[in-house]
Amino acid sequence: MRLVLLGAPGSGKGTQASMLEAKYDCVHISTGDILRKNLSQKTELGFLAEGFMKKGELVPDDLVIKMMEERFSLPDVAKGFLIDGYPRTIPQAEALERILTDNKYPLDFVLLLNVAEEILIRRLANRKACRVCSKILNLLDVETGTKNCLACGGELYQRDDDSEQVIRNRLLIYRRQTEPLVAWYDKKGLLRTVQVQEHFMPEDTYKETEAALGL
Repeated sequence: MRLVLLGAPGSGKGTQASMLEAKYDCVHISTGDILRKNLSQKTELGFLAEGFMKKGELVPDDLVIKMMEERFSLPDVAKGFLIDGYPRTIPQAEALERILTDNKYPLDFVLLLNVAEEILIRRLANRKACRVCSKILNLLDVETGTKNCLACGGELYQRDDDSEQVIRNRLLIYRRQTEPLVAWYDKKGLLRTVQVQEHFMPEDTYKETEAALGL
């Protein structure tokens, strides 16, 4: 399986990619995770990206494209991959197409997780990250009063890019720069869409995802 997941911040791309990865033995490639790893390791890429991420702005194309070129040079992608958080602009999509063509890894599908904006704001405002293992937990999906990571027990905290002001800026940028990818991939015949409802738990979205992909 070779799949790109599209959707606004908070639409559940990472969760669905992790669930698909576990069942279909694909590599989950998250640009957000890779960037945060670079931040924690204080690499040159992390230093350059940090200012953009804190303001909720997209990291410039040249930095992200370089990172993806390096990632697709690794042998594990040969068994299949799920790309989460990339591409976010048409130039990035064109660069990804070039990278995949050069490596002979054509895409099977592009999956759009479509979620109403008011639902996204509510979900993002309740999203927490673990200080120990970096896993993301949404407080709307767990028992009231949960204060620790369900995976490792670490302390949960709200990332800078999940504050309400930054959330609204991220959604505005998504509408301007990333939504055009929907039409771009649709014209190529690759697009599949899941309409995520407010009452959906991750398992509900996953059922719809498998159905949309014909799995």
